[in-house]
Amino acid sequence: MATETDRAALAREVCTALKRSCPGSRTELTGSLGSGTADAFSDIDIAWVVPDARFPDCLDRAVAVLGGVRPLDSVRLDPDFSRSDRRRLLFVRFAGVPLFWRLDLDIRTASVADDPHYDAENPAARARDDEWSRPASALANAIGAVKAVARKRHDEARGLLDRGFARIGENDRASGAWASDVARLAHAAALRESSLSDLAAQVTALAARHVGGTA
Repeated sequence: MATETDRAALAREVCTALKRSCPGSRTELTGSLGSGTADAFSDIDIAWVVPDARFPDCLDRAVAVLGGVRPLDSVRLDPDFSRSDRRRLLFVRFAGVPLFWRLDLDIRTASVADDPHYDAENPAARARDDEWSRPASALANAIGAVKAVARKRHDEARGLLDRGFARIGENDRASGAWASDVARLAHAAALRESSLSDLAAQVTALAARHVGGTA
């Protein structure tokens, strides 16, 4: 069974690989791992600050570098920053590790390293609608909802599920029967994008293991 020690080791491996791939860069654990408030459901948040001149090269190499740490299941770009000139946010799933352990890799140039809001409200930095997967994003919401229920944050879970359904145009809402809600969202996402079927099945099984009651 995977443990929080395994998660910490994975985070260290990622940081080491990224720094090694780009001399002059640095990494930092952020989010709950960085603050020391992580629980069993926390993901891995890492900031990778790279020299401005190396930004394009680091973007080109990032997936290969991460794949050298562990085999990859999927890599998605946050649509809010996919055209930014100095920032990207990658959502990375490693094969064979818990779904809760998604890596959120915030790649920023040194010139904006201290500005966590850089390009956050810039329409020019955002992807076009055909450049990102709404069903994949909805599945991420489903996983987030499982975490929220496990943490007893039911209002947060409802919001995640309702936004997930809305994102893919599904006329449905959270009912508070959490495992069923997550399964319906996962199924609807997979119907819209068949390549997500395996992940949808994993998400449904995850909900069955970790939640099942009603609000």
